[in-house]
Amino acid sequence: MTVFGWAQIILFCAIVVALAPLLGGYMTRVFSGERTFLSPVLQPVEAGFYRLAGVDKNHEQHWLSYAIAMLLFNAGGFFLLYGLMRLQTLLPFNPADQSAVAPDLSFNTAMSFVTNTNWQNYGGESTMSYLVQMLGLTSQNFLSAATGIALAMALVRGFARTSARTVGNFWVDVVRCTLYVLLPICIPVALVLIWQGIPQTLGASIDATTLEGAHQTIAVGPVASQVVIKMLGTNGGGFFNANAAHPFENPTALSNLIQMVLIFALGAAMTNVFGRMVGNQRQGWAILAAMGVLFLAGVAVCYWAEANGTTLLDSLGLAGGNMEGKEVRFGIVASALFAVVTTAASCGAVNAMHDSFTALGGMIPLINMELGEIVIGGVGAGLYGMLLFVIVTMFIAGLMVGRTPEYVGKKIDAREVKMAMLAILVLPLVMLGWTAVAVVYPPAVASMGNAGPHGFSEVLYAFTSQAANNGSAFAGLTGNTLFYNLTGAVTMFLGRFWMIVPAMAIAGALAAKRKVAVSSGTFPTTGVLFVGLLIGVILIVGGLTFFPALALGPIVEHLAMQSGSLF
Repeated sequence: MTVFGWAQIILFCAIVVALAPLLGGYMTRVFSGERTFLSPVLQPVEAGFYRLAGVDKNHEQHWLSYAIAMLLFNAGGFFLLYGLMRLQTLLPFNPADQSAVAPDLSFNTAMSFVTNTNWQNYGGESTMSYLVQMLGLTSQNFLSAATGIALAMALVRGFARTSARTVGNFWVDVVRCTLYVLLPICIPVALVLIWQGIPQTLGASIDATTLEGAHQTIAVGPVASQVVIKMLGTNGGGFFNANAAHPFENPTALSNLIQMVLIFALGAAMTNVFGRMVGNQRQGWAILAAMGVLFLAGVAVCYWAEANGTTLLDSLGLAGGNMEGKEVRFGIVASALFAVVTTAASCGAVNAMHDSFTALGGMIPLINMELGEIVIGGVGAGLYGMLLFVIVTMFIAGLMVGRTPEYVGKKIDAREVKMAMLAILVLPLVMLGWTAVAVVYPPAVASMGNAGPHGFSEVLYAFTSQAANNGSAFAGLTGNTLFYNLTGAVTMFLGRFWMIVPAMAIAGALAAKRKVAVSSGTFPTTGVLFVGLLIGVILIVGGLTFFPALALGPIVEHLAMQSGSLF
């Protein structure tokens, strides 16, 4: 660990914090229907979409109608993407003549991209045609991100409104998010990434002769346009299966910094949107502070573990930290930071293989995902995931002061607490449940590349990543099998929608309530006490549910590596 390494971390955090109020103010105006500097250009386009779809932008929806519209929209996206992959060989823009994708892999991939997970059981450039990459995968990167932000906005309106029966209009929120937020950022940043060396072409692969005289086929394609929304929408799932570790997806130190900032930009900004819409920006800063403390703690542990290596590596004369699997261009600090950023923000686009991390270094991404990726989190998903923990925290705070829990002027009743716990507990249910099945089911065991605690961690990481809609992999596990494709798809579906529907029910219940005045018995929710209690609740819930699984994997492996044992 060096001063220069920490300077990189501090610079990254400073940029994200500086962008939060700027993007937050702009997004608040967009979702409030106010005029922005892009309105003269985009309002006619927006109105055209509403006319084509038969949507009345002034008609708002009850929370149940909002949720049903979201489910139908995602179901349509799933079947469209599945069909594109199955019919790939008959469709244009397929210069490599890729064959149709297998049914179980198509099922897994379609569910993956619709749920903003972007888990890849395939090599992108060797499996998907340009048309599927652009019309299927890249489009879903936009739409799944817009869905997450729209749902977060519905929950925010639940806290902000008084005696209301509606939480917005799903179709309007998705259109405005895509037109006014995602596209205006993606288009110029994609041009910057092309300038940095990321390919953007519809031409066929390039045939080259190496210095040794061997023949090599270099895959290219419409990469930059997919990379930018992959990062901004916290999607993961790259054109090349190596994601941000591939030099064509992340060629320079500047592109590395830009991509990391993109991952956190909208998630951090959503906390500011929340503060503005409830009429108290300090509420948003308090939530961002809780996220920031958890993030910096994870970065510190991961950076320390990777910079110090292990006793086993030292005994082999390999000093200078654990560089195995790291991007030499970026070093340990950037690789460790990127790993924590991507698993804190629901983006599986790592620039180092998590399987190559030390046991404790690899445990941090696992913990981030097991907590529901509320440390900034996926666009929208991070905020509504954190607000679920806020509801539970305020319930505990209410018990502490002996009165009905309340937050930003809204009473928190039993219904909201039950819905919050239903959403939170789905993650350990599917993560640990499927892991338990996989480590005893023979065909699944046969897919494990390693035995012992490391192999256990590979399986746990796979289901954790999919349930948390992250998409990164621990490697070492053969995921493209019937068992993992089907169980993974079910895991991604439950991890996304089982959390969303209870969150929407909470939004509807809160919107219908009146606001109560602050009194001497009101628990403070903008200071250090609130931030500390919120972090404590998060860690207690996470510790009670996941510590046994972590102890069986990364912790046991760490002790074995420190003692020089091998599995």
